[in-house]
Amino acid sequence: MSVHPRGIDVPPSGSFGDILRIVEKLDTPAGYKAELVRGKIVVSPGPKLRYMKVMKSLRRQLEPHAPEGHGVDVAPFLFAFPGSERAYGPDLHVADESAFDAEGRHADGTALSLAAELTSDSTKDVDWLDKMETYGRVVPVYLLLDMRVGEVNVLWDPSPKGYRSRTNVPFGRPVRIPAPFDFELDTSGFAVEEAENPEDEQR
Repeated sequence: MSVHPRGIDVPPSGSFGDILRIVEKLDTPAGYKAELVRGKIVVSPGPKLRYMKVMKSLRRQLEPHAPEGHGVDVAPFLFAFPGSERAYGPDLHVADESAFDAEGRHADGTALSLAAELTSDSTKDVDWLDKMETYGRVVPVYLLLDMRVGEVNVLWDPSPKGYRSRTNVPFGRPVRIPAPFDFELDTSGFAVEEAENPEDEQR
């Protein structure tokens, strides 16, 4: 069965805060996450089981280089971007741990020092367009791992118009993760066999 992100229309009169509270209260099925994208609540499947090794490798390599006071996690915490009226749950994030001292069920997107998304056919439009634009204004580093193509894209130097710097390498080659991390990421174990039939694509 093919499962693709689906948008849930929200009342046009609702404020960002009101819609965010709806997102937070949604009872999503196990393995799914709800995000606020382009004014719609989007429910999509989380990373595939076979991506877990890649996520573990990312976490293991990022942890020693994370900024002081920042933690690396793969839990689906929601990060809000009020200026863009968006709220995302990155597949993996590095964020200021003090952001999790607040009440509520979402953290401030400005707490992120890095967001990583493992994208494939079902989520590429949101990851490549909407998230790249929003992260590109405030998040120092965005890692976009294209699991279908087999390459990692590194974007950094955010600005009001988006990221000003970008590089990409195929899986298997090292890639430099810029400040505030400054290290070579080993991608040699990132290649994952993808389903050839698009109907088998689950993310």
